Parts: sequence; C-alpha cells; structure tokens
Amino acid sequence: MVGRIPVIDVMPLVDNGRLPAKATVGEPFPVSATVFREGHDLLGAEVVLIAPDGSRRPPVRLQPQPVLDRHTVDRYAAWVTPDLPGAWQFEIHAWSDPIGTWQHDAGIKIRAGVDVELMFTEGRLLFERVLAGLGKRTTPEHKILKGAIDAAQDTTRPVEARLAQLEAPELGAVLAAHPLRELVTVEGPYPAYADRERALFSSWYEFFPRSEGSYREPKTGKVVSGTLATAAKRLDAVAAMGFDVIYLPPIHPIGEINRKGPNNTLTPGPDDPGSPWAIGSRHGGHDAVHPDLGTLEDFDAFVAHAKTVGLEVALDLALQCAPDHPWVEAHPEWFTTRADGTIAYAENPPKKYQDIYPLNFDNDPEGLSREVLRVVRHWMAHGVRIFRVDNPHTKPVAFWQWLLAQVRATDPDVLFLSEAFTKPPMLQTLGSIGFHQSYTYFTWRTAKDEVAEYLTEVATESAHRIRPNFFVNTPDILHEFLQYGGPAAFKIRAVLAATGSPSWGVYSGFELFEHVAVKPGSEEYLDSEKYQVRVRDWEAAEAEGRSLAPYLTKLNELRRSHPALQLLRNLVVHPTDDDGILCFSKVATPTADGDADRVIVVINLDPHATRDTMVHLDLSALGLDPGATFPVHDEISGESWHWGADNYVRLDPHVEVAHVLTVGPVS
Repeated sequence: MVGRIPVIDVMPLVDNGRLPAKATVGEPFPVSATVFREGHDLLGAEVVLIAPDGSRRPPVRLQPQPVLDRHTVDRYAAWVTPDLPGAWQFEIHAWSDPIGTWQHDAGIKIRAGVDVELMFTEGRLLFERVLAGLGKRTTPEHKILKGAIDAAQDTTRPVEARLAQLEAPELGAVLAAHPLRELVTVEGPYPAYADRERALFSSWYEFFPRSEGSYREPKTGKVVSGTLATAAKRLDAVAAMGFDVIYLPPIHPIGEINRKGPNNTLTPGPDDPGSPWAIGSRHGGHDAVHPDLGTLEDFDAFVAHAKTVGLEVALDLALQCAPDHPWVEAHPEWFTTRADGTIAYAENPPKKYQDIYPLNFDNDPEGLSREVLRVVRHWMAHGVRIFRVDNPHTKPVAFWQWLLAQVRATDPDVLFLSEAFTKPPMLQTLGSIGFHQSYTYFTWRTAKDEVAEYLTEVATESAHRIRPNFFVNTPDILHEFLQYGGPAAFKIRAVLAATGSPSWGVYSGFELFEHVAVKPGSEEYLDSEKYQVRVRDWEAAEAEGRSLAPYLTKLNELRRSHPALQLLRNLVVHPTDDDGILCFSKVATPTADGDADRVIVVINLDPHATRDTMVHLDLSALGLDPGATFPVHDEISGESWHWGADNYVRLDPHVEVAHVLTVGPVS
C-alpha cells in the first residue's frame, strides 16, 4: 500500500527485496528512491541503516537529484556505509516538511508584501515547536531559536531586518538539524549484506602448481612436474608483485580414461598429465590431492606459507568428474545416462570433453548437494576461505543458493567467485543469490565506447547484484587483442583491469607476454597449460627485461595506497576527443583528517599508434569547484603537470600507454 508520502522505485533492491543487495564493510553504497506528494508543500526524506544486531545508525538525509529525464523526476539519493559484516537493512523515512514549506513561501510572500504578518506568525509557531523539542537545558541552539521567535513577532523592526534574521545561515542550520516531521511514511526495511573487504578488493594471481618448479631433464627431454612444495617457493614472488590471492586450478587426481593430450588432442602419450578439470581417478576424487603434487599435508604447508607472505589461497571448485572418478561407480544416479546406456560426457558444441562427465542434480539433488557441501567444508577445514567456481551456470541456480547459504550461515568469511561466462540473466542471478565476485565480459571489451559503457555498467547499473573481477587473461581466454597487440596491449589491459575494478586477476604467463594461439581465430593458447606442464624461467625473463612483473607490481602498489581504487561504485567516465583514448576517474570521500583521494586514469587503447586528444573533466564528479585548477602527478612516469577542466594528452604506446594521475591540493 502506498504511504501518505509516496516512496517508490527504491534502490538498491534485488528481486524486489527478496534477496539482499551487495555491500561491503567500509564501502559506501547509494540508496535512492522517488519521493513525492500532492500539492506544493515540501517534503524531506532520509535513509536509516539497521545493523546486523538491530541497532540503528544515524539517519542520512536524502538529497534531491538533478532532473535528467523522466526517470529522474523527484529522485532522491544518499550514500551510506556499513561498518560491520553481516545482514544489514535500510529504511527510507519520508515526511511533510512544514519548515521547508514555510521557508520557501515566506521568502516569496514577505518580499512581495503578501500576508506578511501571517507568514511571520506561522514561522514563530514553527520555531516554538522546534524549541519545545530541544529540552530544558540552555544551549546556543536555544538562543538562536529564541532570537528568531523575537524577530518574527517584533513589529517595531523593519520587515527586511526581521526576514534577514529568519533566513540567517545559523538558524537554517538549527532547523535542518531538528526538522519538524508530519505525515511520516516509513518504507522498508530492505535487505543488504555486507561482506568482508576481500569480497570487494582483491588482486588475484593464477598458477598451475604442476608447472611451478617443473623442469626438463637434460638427457631425455622429459618434463618433470612441479609439486605443491616447489610451487610454494613461487609464492614469495607472487606476493612481491602485490597480489593477495593465489588461485589454484584443481589439484585433485586426474582421470586416466579418455585423458586429453597436448592441445586437447585425444592421443595422449604415457607421460601426458591430462587436464586438471578432468577430476577423479583410482587415487581419489574432489577431496584428494593428486599424488604427483604431493599430499594433503603438503597442501596444508602450501596454505601456511601463503599466509606468511600475505596471500589467501583460492581453490577451484569444479563440479564434474572424469570417467574413473569414484562417484561414477558409487553414485551413477549423479550423472546422465543416455539412450544407449552410456554416461553423457561434457559438450559445448562443437567442443567435446570426452574426459569429463557433468553432474546431474535432478536424480538425487539432496544426496549430491550434501556431498558437495562436504567437499567444500573439507577444504575449508584445510585453510581455504575462497573458492573459484568453474562453470556455475551449468548447475541449477537453486543448488548454488542453498550451498552458499549453508556456508554463509556458519562461515560468512568464505568467498565464492563465479566463473560464469554466460548470458547476462544467469550471470546476474548467480551474483544475486550469493556469489561474492563474478568473472565478466571485460575480456571482450576493447574499443573505447564499449569499454566506457561496460565500466559504467558494472560500477552503477549492476553493482547491487555482482562484484566484477576483471581477469586480463585465463587459461581458456587469450583474446586477439593480446595475440596481436604486442607488449603495449598487455600494459593496456593491465591498467584497465587494475584501475577500472577493485578486483582483478592475472593468469600466470601474462607477465611474460605469452600470446600465441593454437590456431588463427582461436582464444586457446598454443601448448595450453590445461593439458601439459609449462616450464618457465622466471628469473631469466626478469634479468633480461622480458617481464611485465615490475609494471604489475607498480599497479598493485597504487591500488593498495589509493582508497579510490579500492571501490567499485565511484567510477565516472569523462569525455575525450579521440576515439582511441579513454578517461575515467575514481574518488574516495575525505577522511576525518584528510582530503579526498582522487585518481584520474587516461589510457591509449590503441597498442599500435600514438594518440593525442583533449580530455574534458567533469570537475563536479571530482568534487571540485567550477574553474578549479590543480596539480596532478603521474604515478607511472613520475611526471607532474597542472590541470583544469580541459587538458591536452599525448600517449605513445611504445613509451607509455596510460597516465595514472593522483590529484594534489586544489587552488
């Protein structure tokens, strides 16, 4: 039912408020609504945050928004910030504002000589109501209100002087702090869930443990697999680059039946290791460690060492099985049997995955769901607090909602990243029902307009449903931009991901500019690490200057030192005159003892040619006054300039692809 003061189109709402909107501890998020009433009297509105323990935070006044189109008429908004993890709620309170109405009418009528003394009398009565609500203890606010009451009824003073006192800023501040509210309407509460900060801000690095520490025997040429123990030695270098999450593809036993060979061939040799996503063999299933990698104790040691260098371990949760997985024999009902009696293997026509059986959640949903939860809790007990979920869009959404709720009920710090490269409704729904982060379409957005549109979408339109994680590459995705763009292309994508999203990810080998596809038109790597061990010489590459690691380190340093880059909803795209140069900014609001943190990013999206343009900054989006000028420092090159609203930029991708500018004191 509509309230006395109608409040409609409240945001953020997910599924009409049946699911919580996404929030993060310390992250401001916008609350907005359309608020209106009959007639011409003014109204007020505010948002009240309700903490997980039921306590209420001080209300925040909703401010009228600029009218840009029919959807923004009577729109009000404010930003609020959860300060604890857990299930929050928010309410919107709207009311008739007699003081605001009087202030508006009195300023017009009294100056026009209409109902002058009647307006002063009505004002006096309102001030007396406010005064009565202040209590008996005398304060400066009492004196200001009493002075206003005296001015309103003092007919011996000039009208202009009386009105000036009633319009004084100090009185306005008292009236704003103690509003009179009539016809109060409360809408809500509406749910929002605040996760820990890592859910929003994270830098991921992916490597295959079997490749880390691997080597080729000099005499035979045979590649010897790395282990969890040798992979642990690589963690220091990953941490030194500023990453805080180390993501491991499946570490479980790999199936031997229908095992894939190099480049996804069906003719493996006796020493070919197979795909880690073909999970399960005579050595065990989803709760086991591949014997080539070591033991469960080795995994515990890996997790412990990661923790000592500041890394959280994210483990792949791939709900699929090799034909020789123990579940196939013990629970054939968990799979799909075809008309000829065979179990269906995975397909994504024209691709076929003969080494993988998909799970079927419809034959025994309760039994299969309980087993998956057991597996998840098994790895949680061994220190895993982040899971990267493989292809969640191929399993029922209802199952994920149940699983994530079960984990959140006991371990709300455990995070899940959705690898759902699929249609928007599924991607958005998976985020809505509990996935903390989501892979996105970022990899395929390369032109200026589509990048700008997508950055705006994830920062504003979908932020209440999904948190993006911008991976620059994955073992499955080597975009043609990287295949043909040279080293500049790698820098462009790294800057875009690291500054455009608070969470981003890099798959091992990106820093070595690995860019050769298995064939033209494919996004698969040649000699893909999914099917074979890759031997890399990290030290030689860095010594010879063939590594992007120092650049990635710099980007992660900037992310850690600038709060503006740790937020999602604060991105604003600014116009440029060249279709190859993109500009956007991010601002973090001032702290109690400091200035706002402002970062301006200007990127040449053309890896082949020098581009120059004028950049036109929306100073209001930066929290700056019209006409302001200010120093900017390029954190990449070390240069400094003085900027204003319109600025010339020239970027040669063979020298530097981007300016990442921090804003100094404003003059």
